[in-house]
Amino acid sequence: MKNLLDHISNPEDLRKLNRTQLPQLAKELRDFIIDVVSTKEGHLGASLGVVELTIALHYLFDTPNDLLVWDVGHQAYGHKILTGRKETFHTNRQFDGIAGFPARKESNFDAFGVGHSSTSISAALGMAIASNLKGETKKQHIAVIGDASIASGMAFEALNHAGVSNANLLIILNDNAIGIDPSVGALKEYLTKVKTDRKLAAQNNIIKALNFDYSGPIDGHNLPKILSELERLKSVKGPKFLHIITTKGKGLQQAEDDQVTYHAPGKFDKISGERIKKEASLYTKYQDVFGKTLVELAEKNDKIVGITPAMLTGSSLKFMLEKFPERTFDVGIAEQHAVTLAAGMVTQGLIPFCNIYSTFLQRAYDQVIHDVALQNLPVIFCLDRAGLVGEDGATHHGVFDLAYLRCIPNLIVFAPRNEIELRNILFTAQKGLKNPIAIRYPRGTGKLLEWQKSFEDIEIGTGTCLKKGSKVAILTIGTIAKNVIDALELISERDNFSHYDMRFVKPLDKNLLEEIFANHTSIITVEDGVVKGGFGSSILEFAAKNKYPHQIKTLGIPDMFIEHGTVSQLQHMIGLDPKSLSNLLNSYV
Repeated sequence: MKNLLDHISNPEDLRKLNRTQLPQLAKELRDFIIDVVSTKEGHLGASLGVVELTIALHYLFDTPNDLLVWDVGHQAYGHKILTGRKETFHTNRQFDGIAGFPARKESNFDAFGVGHSSTSISAALGMAIASNLKGETKKQHIAVIGDASIASGMAFEALNHAGVSNANLLIILNDNAIGIDPSVGALKEYLTKVKTDRKLAAQNNIIKALNFDYSGPIDGHNLPKILSELERLKSVKGPKFLHIITTKGKGLQQAEDDQVTYHAPGKFDKISGERIKKEASLYTKYQDVFGKTLVELAEKNDKIVGITPAMLTGSSLKFMLEKFPERTFDVGIAEQHAVTLAAGMVTQGLIPFCNIYSTFLQRAYDQVIHDVALQNLPVIFCLDRAGLVGEDGATHHGVFDLAYLRCIPNLIVFAPRNEIELRNILFTAQKGLKNPIAIRYPRGTGKLLEWQKSFEDIEIGTGTCLKKGSKVAILTIGTIAKNVIDALELISERDNFSHYDMRFVKPLDKNLLEEIFANHTSIITVEDGVVKGGFGSSILEFAAKNKYPHQIKTLGIPDMFIEHGTVSQLQHMIGLDPKSLSNLLNSYV
């Protein structure tokens, strides 16, 4: 039997197949995804679950003229392979390779760039309204929403609008009952009931009540059934909603059995499915430092609660869930709600640790300002994945937080240099601050073997001197200090350089800054956030206000979106690796 996938470079090739050949293609596509991801790493379970749907969509619809939006983007590996990227798929998420998520600049088949969740219905509705205004009434607009994205507030807002539109919009709910961790909430429970109770689907139906033509639920792995239903829906006017049931990780038994781990399993044996164990690090992930320290604090302080928007495992709040399930809240993909929920808890005397990836807190910016900072409610924000995060790329780098947070009144902004500093600021914060605080720390491991030391208070708004020198002061914030320490080891005239860990972007340690400016001729700031408006900008503002004439150089993320690659590759690209920093420092000698 010939391999069908070998002869498919784009959807036009796919459409030449007989329908009876499509199940064979589905098996080959699954095998191809498993084959590449097993050695190159990446997201796995989500794309395996939508193989049949992916094939059916490109087989029946005139993509890219018909517009297809994926949500969330890690479902789209099969889509990428069938739309001209099969030969380059082995470069997925690698430096200078294709992106791990749909990206408009990468392919005209990627109708909308996605990396966060719950945007597909809004985007596809916008496209459908535009088509109506242009008289393109036969153009199809499809939003595939899955991995728990439907439960987000933005998805509901879009459903509310779409239901009263006359847009030619098809929403396909890929219902697999799991995001990265198992789905939560009343909507998830409703959808679970719908699967087993056909009367509920037919009568008391939430989607129908919003004026959608609802069909389903149907088996998302039954290709003939999917093709039949999609063909019918192509001729139905107005907003339509197809509910399909899939299994995340379909086709690889381990991925079906352990859907959390096999969301992004790392390298694994493609035959057995067994994960290939990496050499265990001697060091601890910052996420685990946070998670284990929080449990330690919560054992002594019963006012502490933990909140996460669907990232229990990723943030290591799972440790809190195991020990204190009644004080741990996974609110689903709902960052805005998470922030204001925390604010409400503070008003009643609780101490919420609101753990959100840096890049996802951007989605709740208004709530940080209005519901927390304006009312000066001491919510403790723990911003995981700050700085460059690596292979997930531009949608996930947590590089904007220092800039977008430091302009907010009342808010303390802190970045620990190492695991002990993270541990101590968590301890300090739960003792009772008068202001909200944002604590940002990176993805990955620290550098200390013994970090579980006795707690010590950190005085708010104080920096520290790591090394005394004679001419140039290097000011760092957060874990990027390690790169500077390593860079200083590479130069011969290191006595010319002082190194200060400022720790707080807000409030700045003005007493320490006055001492620094008084004793040095030049200043260099280094951060793993954007240079525009970030930590370096705060030092420039301080110097301007106090009329210091010093030469000040600011280093950080340049004014561009950084794509995917390893953190070390990306740091080298923008000059933040130790070698590049040492070359710069040598120019000051």
